[in-house]
Amino acid sequence: MRISFDLSQSDLEHFREVMTRAREAAKEHDVDQVIDSARALITEINSSETSDFIRDRMHTLETLIGMVLDSGWGLVAEDRQRVIEALSYFAEADDLIPDDIPVLGYLDDAIMIEIVAEELKHEIQAYRDFVVFRSAEQARLGESAEDVERADWLESRRQQLHSRMRRRRRRGGDKSGSKSPFSLF
Repeated sequence: MRISFDLSQSDLEHFREVMTRAREAAKEHDVDQVIDSARALITEINSSETSDFIRDRMHTLETLIGMVLDSGWGLVAEDRQRVIEALSYFAEADDLIPDDIPVLGYLDDAIMIEIVAEELKHEIQAYRDFVVFRSAEQARLGESAEDVERADWLESRRQQLHSRMRRRRRRGGDKSGSKSPFSLF
């Protein structure tokens, strides 16, 4: 059975308020405590009988944790703080829906992950691209690629974009593939 619902602006505002309170409360926790709490949630959910919807959201939570801990990714301080603040909701014991309620207990956590994922979608996608790149480089180069970092990925992406630009220029600028009748080059 599939059940879907839309969150209104006032619903989203309620989640923002909850996140703001969680961020304030999390200031008392260090980064390790926030991450440990998020990891504990993942473990709890993976060992519980809950819906696939909720279980699938844990992959995004794992990605957020990876973004903070992965030294090769090297988040700048501002971006790192945004991710840590996003994880702070999971360091708070007071959920919107108590976790021990069967079937629905983790629904608020899954919804919060969805909201966070939407706000950090570009960062999440970039990190996932980096992880794929690093894995491919490690497979290609073996041990010599052990310390692949964000700079390597950025350089590779720059080279890919330049290569694509040159290919498009050789093919011509318009969609029909024909060159412009006027060209300075």
